[in-house]
Amino acid sequence: MNDTYDIRGAESHIEVHKFRAGAIIGTLLLVLFLQAFLPLYVPKAEILDLPLLITIYFGLSRRNPSTGLLLGMAIGLAQDSLSGPTVPLGLYGIAKTLIGYLASSIGARLDTEHPAARFALTAVFFVAHQGIVNLTRRILLGQPEPWFNMHLLIGALVNALVAVVLFLLLDRLRRS
Repeated sequence: MNDTYDIRGAESHIEVHKFRAGAIIGTLLLVLFLQAFLPLYVPKAEILDLPLLITIYFGLSRRNPSTGLLLGMAIGLAQDSLSGPTVPLGLYGIAKTLIGYLASSIGARLDTEHPAARFALTAVFFVAHQGIVNLTRRILLGQPEPWFNMHLLIGALVNALVAVVLFLLLDRLRRS
């Protein structure tokens, strides 16, 4: 007898989502515009990091680490170029590249469609992003900054709440 067994039979299949043409670029342009101009008119909106939320969403949805890495790099460098002279070019590029890679890697292994999972992952990724930015500032630029404070905790919670709503809206851009 020559019986073969498929040991992959117990694996669950996680769907990779495809988006309508121009959805990623259009969303990116809108978010970069909002990130640049919203804090000018609503100062409290400074706590939001909309490009990070877009990086996390498309990383979790596309579930390809290479795509997440490149998308994070592009979004980070675009945000760097719009941030003015206070942010060195490449600071957000480095951080969002790593977050895009991590989000895609986690999205490939877990089902991240539930709002509670999205909330938790966004809060963790926000804290990790801020840690990478502060570590980069400290090591490469010699600019020590306080890292864990109440502003970080509030920022993580606010961005996670906005992400749950934003991700539900962005789910409508998927192709069936």
